Amino acid sequence: MTSLVIAEHDNASIKTATLNTVTAAKACGGDVHVLVVGEGAAAAAAAAAQIAGVSKVIHADGASLKDGLAENVAAQVLALAGNYSHILFPSTASGKNVAPRVAAKLDVAQISDITKVDSADTFERPIYAGNAIATVQSADAVKVITVRTTGFDAAAATGGSAAVETAAAVADSGKSAFVGREVTKSDRPELTAAKIIVSGGRALGSAEKFTEVITPLADKLGAAIGASRAAVDAGYAPNDLQVGQTGKIVAPQLYIACGISGAIQHLAGMKDSKVIVAINKDPEAPIFSVADYGLEADLFTAVPELVNAL
Repeated sequence: MTSLVIAEHDNASIKTATLNTVTAAKACGGDVHVLVVGEGAAAAAAAAAQIAGVSKVIHADGASLKDGLAENVAAQVLALAGNYSHILFPSTASGKNVAPRVAAKLDVAQISDITKVDSADTFERPIYAGNAIATVQSADAVKVITVRTTGFDAAAATGGSAAVETAAAVADSGKSAFVGREVTKSDRPELTAAKIIVSGGRALGSAEKFTEVITPLADKLGAAIGASRAAVDAGYAPNDLQVGQTGKIVAPQLYIACGISGAIQHLAGMKDSKVIVAINKDPEAPIFSVADYGLEADLFTAVPELVNAL
């Protein structure tokens, strides 16, 4: 029994989501192999070989894999699928784009967003916005799985000494073409990888107030900035800052929620945070039910005072 983890990388280094997925793969039992696909990604393959618990890295390098087109990546995975009992993807935009194609081609049921491995064929996953946990058992010969990375600790990025094996890159499917990419650049930590997140909600009232109140606190803490769906829908913050079931799932060491009531959709995206601090003037706000520390106060007074104290 061997598991294959599909790595996410930037050609030079391995992204943290891959490390969490390796931990899930180890829990399935047997050896863990990592597939690195791309063009000019030798450095990423070398980094993958250092991950603790990985016994082999398969490096597929070619022009057809340069931009991570889902059709081509899925074809590369399928070319190797016969050797594996489990194929695991991080539950990220990229992973969720490729995994269903692999599962459909293998004619198996995808097991999505797992948060725990009970045994080699039994997994736990959240349903109903995290209000219930389903235990799913699969009889499929190959388990195609996406992993909610917040449910698993990251494997050590160093300490391993896996062999790197080269695989021939698949031909371009011709079904899609890469047109362009617009990348948001920020000096702040990436939201899903940040250790500290400061989030603002609808109570901030405007984009100007959102920036005026949230940014100084995030700057003091070296934190990423998040937002509730209500704040994003109101135009206070851009879409890529949204935390929640339809945004980004996060689990930082510290999550500070300012003026966020705590709708189910938002709680589903952050309740696995190690320490949750809520600042809200409504004592009945649902956010207090998951908070480790709650401050019933006007955020326009409390947050600046907190910044000054820091």
